[in-house]
Amino acid sequence: MRIASGGLVLVADGRKMLFLRNSGDETYPSLEVEQVREQQNPATRDQGSDGPGSGTGGGSGPRRGGMEQTDFHQIEEDRFAAEAAKLLKDRALSNQFESLIIVAPPTTLGELRKHYHKEVESRLEGELAKDLTGHQIAEIEQIILDS
Repeated sequence: MRIASGGLVLVADGRKMLFLRNSGDETYPSLEVEQVREQQNPATRDQGSDGPGSGTGGGSGPRRGGMEQTDFHQIEEDRFAAEAAKLLKDRALSNQFESLIIVAPPTTLGELRKHYHKEVESRLEGELAKDLTGHQIAEIEQIILDS
């Protein structure tokens, strides 16, 4: 996949987003960090205070929860993806980029897609369903080029 000169690349997961700008050209990209956002998102067991509700019982078997435990960790990751989509919308509406590539794990990418604004969609050159937030910039460039 080619990265347009001056193009924006968002590399995100549910806890971290990197906004990178290509200061090189399509053949020899040079991604530079424009903005980094991270959030602390503890595991659900560390965020929830109560377990699922219990049934009313009555039988001789074990009592089971009437509801599944809320996955606070996933809720927060989804909220973070929605925030990334809003930042992209704001940047698109203020013409801060003409070309966009998004790199995110499949779950995060799916959540981002739910919140794409039409201006973001019109500038979207490609998506890559991979988690690259922990990679070096040079590795990210190469993985995108090879895709």
